Amino acid sequence: MSSFPAAARRVRDSAADPVARFWALRECSLHFPLYGFRATWHHVTEAAGVPGRLVDDPESLTRAVDELEEARRHWLLLRTTFAERRRREKAEGQRQPTRGDQWLSATSLAYCPDPRRHPDERLITVLHRLVDANLSEVQPQPACAVCGTSRPVSQYCTTCGVDPRGPSAALPRDLARELDKTWREIWRRTAQAPRLATR
Repeated sequence: MSSFPAAARRVRDSAADPVARFWALRECSLHFPLYGFRATWHHVTEAAGVPGRLVDDPESLTRAVDELEEARRHWLLLRTTFAERRRREKAEGQRQPTRGDQWLSATSLAYCPDPRRHPDERLITVLHRLVDANLSEVQPQPACAVCGTSRPVSQYCTTCGVDPRGPSAALPRDLARELDKTWREIWRRTAQAPRLATR
């Protein structure tokens, strides 16, 4: 697997085969799965209007990677700022990060177990909300960091689909099977595009 920047360049290469660009977009989604890979893939392909036949709108792939990259760029800036601050804090004797910093180590920041149920806003908007919620010193009531719905902070949000417990949260077996089936349907819709594009 190549780096996100290398894969993003391949997605934007309008002279390249749309099939190759499609697979490069998948690679980008794997590198920055804000909602987990499945829900992130569903979000960016739906938001960008990636068609079942890539030849109908190959530039939809560029729109999808643009949204991913916009959020990832901001995330990298946050990580750099955090690393610089932690170096200063360690030099001053503060060895442990604060509780508000622990979320920065997560890979899927707003994990959504159901690939079709995730926030509708642009990824960077959701990322800003997560930053504000996690770095806020005042929490008036337990609420979802993404949509603000009142609920225990460690429970699945029925409004926006985010599960703060992340990918490790145990799902009932029936629900896990149903979500796998849902994912297969989503993937078939988008993965058929490379086959149709060659006709």
